[in-house]
Amino acid sequence: MTTSASVPTASGSTTAGSGTVTDRLVDANARYAAEFTDPGMDARPVLHVAVVACMDARLDLHAALGLELGDCHTIRNAGGVVTDDVIRSLTISQRKLGTRSVVLIHHTGCGLESLTEDFRTELEAEVGQRPAWAVESFRDVDQDVRQSMQRVRTSPFLPHTDDVRGFVFDVKTGLLREIDPA
Repeated sequence: MTTSASVPTASGSTTAGSGTVTDRLVDANARYAAEFTDPGMDARPVLHVAVVACMDARLDLHAALGLELGDCHTIRNAGGVVTDDVIRSLTISQRKLGTRSVVLIHHTGCGLESLTEDFRTELEAEVGQRPAWAVESFRDVDQDVRQSMQRVRTSPFLPHTDDVRGFVFDVKTGLLREIDPA
């Protein structure tokens, strides 16, 4: 199913006769803005929930969770890993914008399962500088969800850690499987 504003050609950087993929996205935005009306919302999520998930393009979080615009804060990165920057975003979400619940979503077939921390060494050899960040690769998605739940629950910056739940999204079925934190 194609849902994007453009489908890249084999080169991946341009679309036939229409410039770059970014040009297509900007064009799509112009069409969107032409019919846009201010929904009158503020930045506080209606459901008081923050969802942390992988950036994988196969995850349509709003559709999968039955969410509407304004329902939640969505924080995404490679693997849906709870990094310092995710804690930063969750802290702002909770302390300044009223969220109380955290939902963590990893998924089957994640690209981080095929990487190792050696990726940082490869980057250093290529560009001459070692990244300050960890790859956060993993082999066991369930255990990685547990680790992410633990990082949220033990953060001194987060005042609301009693409703933290973790799931694995199956990219073949669309179903969530809840992970026991123990």
